[in-house]
Amino acid sequence: MNMSDALAGGTPTFNPLYKEVKMRLTRSLIAGEWKAGGVIPSETRLSQRFNVSIGTIRKAIDELVSENILVRQQGRGTFVATHTEDRQLYYFFHIVGKDGSKEPPVHEMHSFRTLKADDDAASRLALKPGERVFRIQNILKLAQNPVIFDELVLPVARFPDLTGASFGGRDGTIYGLYQARYGINVVRISESLSAGQADANIAEVLGIRTITPVLVIKRVAYTYHDQPVELRTSWVNTADHEYFTALSKNDAR
Repeated sequence: MNMSDALAGGTPTFNPLYKEVKMRLTRSLIAGEWKAGGVIPSETRLSQRFNVSIGTIRKAIDELVSENILVRQQGRGTFVATHTEDRQLYYFFHIVGKDGSKEPPVHEMHSFRTLKADDDAASRLALKPGERVFRIQNILKLAQNPVIFDELVLPVARFPDLTGASFGGRDGTIYGLYQARYGINVVRISESLSAGQADANIAEVLGIRTITPVLVIKRVAYTYHDQPVELRTSWVNTADHEYFTALSKNDAR
């Protein structure tokens, strides 16, 4: 069934046509039809495949580009976004020096455990209470100094063969590992920020006193169709660093 048949035949839809095309493109991405870093078919070929105008295809692709799922390269085509270090630093890492400087952090795994999800993690990750999760503690260093203590919670069901060795010995970013090994593409995050204190273990790692205020960031990472795949809590030593993000017009809608 082509797109016109789906809309005019037996499949009622209340979405604009380009939204339906976007949904079909997303399904193909989820199914792995086009791999990370690979080029998708031309707008002409996609318009023929879905039996819609090139303008409709372009509008659907525009939205996927604005959501950082696809990337246009002038003169080369449109590609599936990959989680390179540059992309990670630009889109997902918001800790900068007090002078505004930004550098890629150096990661060092602190611990790797399997346990049962508590109520908070289960709720945020859409899991059943007690479902098995990985809890990974990670230290992020900037200018060779530990600045961020991360605790990641991942559903075992989504990352079934993940080990401390494969996580700690990965090439590239954490999100790059999710994408390359498990086909999970993080397309957006939500974050909440608060002031807090580090416990004795975290304070020792960050080289601060337990009474020193820290920035606490709760982040949920989502893949396609707003499916949560990672819960991350970060404790940030803000003596020399701060949180910074710049919103585009689209982000501020």
